[in-house]
Amino acid sequence: MLTIDNLTNAIDGKAILKGLSLSIKAGEIHAIMGPNGAGKSTLAYTLGGRPGYEVTGGEASFNGVNLFSLEPHERAAAGLFLGFQYPVEIPGVSNLQFLRESLNSQRKARGEEPLSGGEFIKLAKEKAGLLGLDMEMLKRPVNVGFSGGEKKRAEMVQMGILDPRLAILDETDSGLDIDALKIVGAGINAIMRKPDKAVLLITHYQRLLDYVKPDFVHVLAAGRIVKSGGPELALELEREGYADVVGAEVVAA
Repeated sequence: MLTIDNLTNAIDGKAILKGLSLSIKAGEIHAIMGPNGAGKSTLAYTLGGRPGYEVTGGEASFNGVNLFSLEPHERAAAGLFLGFQYPVEIPGVSNLQFLRESLNSQRKARGEEPLSGGEFIKLAKEKAGLLGLDMEMLKRPVNVGFSGGEKKRAEMVQMGILDPRLAILDETDSGLDIDALKIVGAGINAIMRKPDKAVLLITHYQRLLDYVKPDFVHVLAAGRIVKSGGPELALELEREGYADVVGAEVVAA
C-alpha cells in the first residue's frame, strides 16, 4: 500500500529525514517510536503534503501512485488520512458542515455521488457512536472549546466518516487520559483494523499500543529507521529507553 524508499527532506534548508525506508501492506498496523527530534512528525507531515516540508530525495508510492506527485487534497481523496498531534480549531464552521463538505469533496474527486443530508447524518451518528461523542458536539464549531480528549475523539469521527485506506496518526494519544485512550483505541480498531486498510501510528509511549496492537514497531532516530521488530520491541523501549537502541548521544541531542 505504502512504500517509502530512501526518503530525505529538509525544513528551511535543514535536513531532517536522512534516508528513511518503510513498507506498509494492506491489513497491517505499524508503530513508529523514537526520541524527541527524531523526525517522527516530520515524516507524517511530509507524507501528508504539508507546505514547507521539502522532499530532497527518495520516493514514496501509495497504491502504486507517486505520492509526491499529488497535492494534499489529492492524497486525501486517494485515501490518505493524517491525524494531527494538535488538531486545529476552526471558529465559525460546525463539525457537521466541515465533515460533510470534506466527505463530498473527496467523493466528487473520485467520481462518486455526494451524500444527501439524511445519508450524511446517519453516517455521522454511526461514527460518533463509535467514539462516544454526542451529536450535539458535532454541531459546535470545529474543536472550539473542546478538551484535548474531545478534539482527538472528534478527529477519529472525522477519520471514520472519510473512511481512508491509510491512516497516519501523529501522537493521537497525546493529552488523553486513560478512559479517553481506551475509547480512541477502540475507535481506531473499529474503523481501520480491516484487510484493505492500514495504519501508521506515531507515538512516544507504549500505552496506546496496549489498545491498538501493532504488527510491526520501528525506532526512528536521527532521520532514519534504526531498528524494527514486533510488538515486543515497544515493551523493550518502554522498559529500557532509547539509549541502548539508538545511542546515548542521539537521545541526548
